[in-house]
Amino acid sequence: MLSTYGYFAILIITFLEGESIVILAGIAAYQGLMDPWLVLLCALVGSFCGDQFYYTIGRRYGSRLLDRWPTLRDKTDWAFKLVRKNETLFILSFRFIYGVRNVSPFVIAMSGVSRIRFMALNFIAALIWALAFTFGGYFFGQALEHFLGEHQMKVLIGLGGLAVLIWAISFIRRKRRERRIREEEAAAAATAADTVPPDAALPADAAPAPRSPSETA
Repeated sequence: MLSTYGYFAILIITFLEGESIVILAGIAAYQGLMDPWLVLLCALVGSFCGDQFYYTIGRRYGSRLLDRWPTLRDKTDWAFKLVRKNETLFILSFRFIYGVRNVSPFVIAMSGVSRIRFMALNFIAALIWALAFTFGGYFFGQALEHFLGEHQMKVLIGLGGLAVLIWAISFIRRKRRERRIREEEAAAAATAADTVPPDAALPADAAPAPRSPSETA
C-alpha cells in the first residue's frame, strides 16, 4: 500500500499541511518501503503547489474572505506583523511555524508581494522544508533500528497513532474555538442591535416633516 498509494498521499497531505506524513515516509524510506528521492520530490511539489494556491486565493479574494470569516483575523494580524518586519525571512520560514502555514501565503499575497518574488522564495523554502523532514525521518528511522531493533515497527505504529490523535484533538479544539467566537460575535451584534435608540432606526424619509409657519401659528 505504501509503494502504491504512499506518494499520492504525500502529495495530497503536503498540499494541505503535513510535516508528520513526510517524517513517517522518510522512516518508511529507510526501511526500504519507499524511495527517499521520490518522497522528497512529492513533499516538495505538494508543499510548493499548496502555498502557491493559497497565495492566489489571498491575492484575488483576501479582503472578502476576511470580512466573511472574521475569526481568521487573529492569525492574519500576527502574520501581517511578521511580513512587515522581515518579508524575505518570513517567506522562507513560515512552514516551520506551527499553525500559520496555510494562512501565511494568503497574508503574503495581501501584503503586496509580487508573484515572481513569492514563487522564487517559496520554491527555496519548500525545498529546504522537504529536505529537512524527509531526511530527518530517514535518519530517525536509522536511529530507531539501532536502539529498538525488532521493536521498531511497534514504535512506528504507535507514533503514527499518536500523530493522528494529536491532529484530531487539535482539529476538534480549533472547531470549538471558532464556534465559540462566532457565538460571541453573534451575541455582541444582537446586544448592539438592542441598544440602538428607536429614533436612530428610522429611515430619513420616515422622519417627521417640518411644520409650516401657518401650522405653527
